[in-house]
Amino acid sequence: MTIAIKALLVLILLAIVVSLASGAVFLIRDRSSSRRTVRALTVRISLSVALFLLVVILVLTGIIEPNDPFRP
Repeated sequence: MTIAIKALLVLILLAIVVSLASGAVFLIRDRSSSRRTVRALTVRISLSVALFLLVVILVLTGIIEPNDPFRP
């Protein structure tokens, strides 16, 4: 697996964590009329789905291979 693909996966994971943290901050600090918490949740879910689809595509194309601990 190339370093560019690894970097992309790590960047998406970091973006998910940042979105999670910002959603938590918005939930604690904002009033009920703010939509920033919903927007942060939407971004986090979208990034998670994109990451899942990217991993599935990379596995199906053979760019990455899943580990098989029971393979002889």
